[in-house]
Amino acid sequence: MSIESVLRALAGGALVGLAAALALIAHGRIAGISSVLGHALDGDGGRSFRLAFLGGLVTTGLALAHLAPGAMGTPLAGAPLLAAAGLLVGLGTTFANGCTSGHGVCGLARGSKRSLAAVATFMATGMLTVAIAGALR
Repeated sequence: MSIESVLRALAGGALVGLAAALALIAHGRIAGISSVLGHALDGDGGRSFRLAFLGGLVTTGLALAHLAPGAMGTPLAGAPLLAAAGLLVGLGTTFANGCTSGHGVCGLARGSKRSLAAVATFMATGMLTVAIAGALR
């Protein structure tokens, strides 16, 4: 692991934390991506925040891909496997009532016990997946 990759990870984490803090302070909203996406078109007064937040995510990703194509690394899998993984993540966020950003970044920062249980489950499942994938190679 190079110092450059460590610095990129630190910068990315700091930006995620900053975005979550700004969403909470400025809008009173939790920056949980699965909830923001799942309720993007709801007419509860949060639609403009959600669409702007999602637009910012997409725009930032596209800008990074254009300005620094190697910054995100090379894809580890093809489109079909990535689509299947996205579907499984969507199912998991439904069962967990939130995603890693909602529980891991926002929930833990607020001291939520439910988020602590969810993050422990995310981490254990991720470690198990890496162990199984490594054994299958």
